[in-house]
Amino acid sequence: MPKGSGYDASQTAVDRLGSSVYLENGVIKQDLKAINSTFCSGATYLVFLRTIEQLRLRSSIFLPEKKYVRFANLGVQDGEEIFGRWNANGPGTAKLFADLDCGINFTSYEHAHRGDFMKMWWTNAIGKKERGHSVIYLGSQGDQIHYWSANYPEGYGSKSVAKSQIKHVLFSRLTKPAKLANANRLSPKDSFLADMLRKEFTWREVSQFCDIKVYP
Repeated sequence: MPKGSGYDASQTAVDRLGSSVYLENGVIKQDLKAINSTFCSGATYLVFLRTIEQLRLRSSIFLPEKKYVRFANLGVQDGEEIFGRWNANGPGTAKLFADLDCGINFTSYEHAHRGDFMKMWWTNAIGKKERGHSVIYLGSQGDQIHYWSANYPEGYGSKSVAKSQIKHVLFSRLTKPAKLANANRLSPKDSFLADMLRKEFTWREVSQFCDIKVYP
């Protein structure tokens, strides 16, 4: 992934991302120069797509092209298709992983691995009024959490933050890539995630819908 390029979470940036990711000859292409400055969930989704491409290079059988098309459709609203679920407020990535049964969701820093997807909330608000960040977890040292994402204002790159600044954290780890084929069974829209734009939710509801693993 590049470094810098600036941060932009406007609808223009969303549209630019959608038009710069496309399926060509069975491979999802990313025109990063055209994408230019982007936003956190857009950046982590690009990493997710690259992860899938690396897995498909080893075995295209686990995710045939006809079941892969929906992953390349980024021109959608929050809660719609695959990217709209990922890009939604709240636990977008975790809800997607739970519905696909392709990984695990958990909140324990002690069980986090470098490369896990991670959603952070800066306040207790979830949904309409939330302030959060979608990142790739890189590790921790003492009270400091290290992560990669498209960060404000510099854009793509690594950053650190104190655990004390985070109100809620939710890790998602891809453990069963073959289950990504279940994407073909998803409905066109996830109402729970789509409603995140208009309604407020509790952590209890997030836990209920995302099958969060509780470690002893």
